[in-house]
Amino acid sequence: MSTMSTEHNLPADLRELQVEIEAHALAFGLDFYDTIFEVLDYDELSEIAALGGFPTRYPHWRFGMEYEQLSKGYRYGLQKIYEMVINNDPCYAYLLRCNMKVDQKLVMAHVYGHNDFFKNNNWFGQTNRKMMDETANHGNRIRAHMERHGEEAVEDFIDSCLSLENLIDMHSPFIKRRDDVSRYDFQPEGDGEDGLVRFQSKGYMDSYVNPPAFLKEQAKAKDAEKARSKQFPETPERDVMLFLLEHAPLNAWQRDVLDIIRQEAYYFTPQGQTKIMNEGWASFWHSTIMTTKTLDPSELVDYADHHSGTMATQPGRLNPYKLGIELFRDIEERWNKGQFGPEYDDCDDHEERRRWDKGLGLGRAKIFEVRKVHNDVTFVDTFLTPDFCRRHNMFSFKHNDQHETYEIESREFKKIKERLLFGLTNFGQPIIRVKDGNHRNRGELYLQHEHFGVDLKVDHAQDTLRHLHRLWTRPVHIETGVDGRPTLLSFDGTDHTVRPLGGTTHDPEPKDRRRG
Repeated sequence: MSTMSTEHNLPADLRELQVEIEAHALAFGLDFYDTIFEVLDYDELSEIAALGGFPTRYPHWRFGMEYEQLSKGYRYGLQKIYEMVINNDPCYAYLLRCNMKVDQKLVMAHVYGHNDFFKNNNWFGQTNRKMMDETANHGNRIRAHMERHGEEAVEDFIDSCLSLENLIDMHSPFIKRRDDVSRYDFQPEGDGEDGLVRFQSKGYMDSYVNPPAFLKEQAKAKDAEKARSKQFPETPERDVMLFLLEHAPLNAWQRDVLDIIRQEAYYFTPQGQTKIMNEGWASFWHSTIMTTKTLDPSELVDYADHHSGTMATQPGRLNPYKLGIELFRDIEERWNKGQFGPEYDDCDDHEERRRWDKGLGLGRAKIFEVRKVHNDVTFVDTFLTPDFCRRHNMFSFKHNDQHETYEIESREFKKIKERLLFGLTNFGQPIIRVKDGNHRNRGELYLQHEHFGVDLKVDHAQDTLRHLHRLWTRPVHIETGVDGRPTLLSFDGTDHTVRPLGGTTHDPEPKDRRRG
């Protein structure tokens, strides 16, 4: 269980608030890393937010661009960052100096919810808990490369690596994709001219000791093994960044930079996998702690205003805070009342289902269990119900190309759930695998897109191919589908081509649209 965290330079009033709220969080059963709060003004907080929460991260132009966007949004009254919390041990969290006292209470309670989630959710189990130190190390290494090889060369290479940072295998920390290979694993060599293993025997006994059927099977297995060894990789490789690390003709500094970008991509992946749950869990606990323990009557209106602003849903956008907190509340209520299991599911009387209450009181234990084992996909798949969708007036929508507007597509539960899960699977991004690293025996890279009914954006795909070519240095291809037709997009370092598989090449793109 956590202990009180007071070794930091918080003002006395905020230190008292932290001690109070941390005690409430522990009493509710939250289990978290020691928490270090730092108070910043908005420019400082915008700078750290632009760096992903890590003040000593490597230098790159995109962080400056994000800082400008955040700081201008604040100056023009378009947005405000209330808090930022980092998955680390100890956990670092940043408070905005100009926040009112009620906001500081809300933020601290919210942070302890996040901290508990980081520590206990299984999908964060493989992340580096000393990432604050690791990013400082990454920053020092990349700065050293910039001093030696030039800032522009390294920054341009980082651009290419960042364009590929979603081409990883997010499940690989939990699934063994490859057999371990040891340099001490020796294959027996054949002792015959054909390379087959034979037992020693006298000539007249050979057909009995080494039966022809046995030798035939052995030859088949050897041929199959040879065929597999010619495939490169042996099975399609989803972690494209790892494949490039192992096989692309990179310099030592380039390999180091690519490895850094890949490590950080894996660190941030669980946050994308659990956005709804993580924000919902933190919101559930800031709401619980504020309304039952620490909210003064004089702060009620300000708290309600700020909390409702966080929960507000904008047209055309999913609010993870709102969906997450409402699902956790629904789970707690259902398990408290016993609204689960075959008996409840088989009940067709809407009024009886509404009044159903067996007084089991299992809700709090259930939400702690859910917090531990699920990610957003399994969370929505398991706990989103028709009753929940009906109660919250949920619907699916799609774009009407003819009228150039979004329209309600369906209020059907099946369609709503399908749309939600489709957008959450792989973060709604395409699944790409390396199919062949020696395409046409020319050292060309051949990728395959798993098509689930949504075409790649051709201009985005071609930009990605251009960056891939920079790392691979040989022509690169991706097999996908365009308008329902299998298609091969290629880039040879100069020109992009689009060729229907089994057909003829499309006309090359106009010169001004090529990317080289």
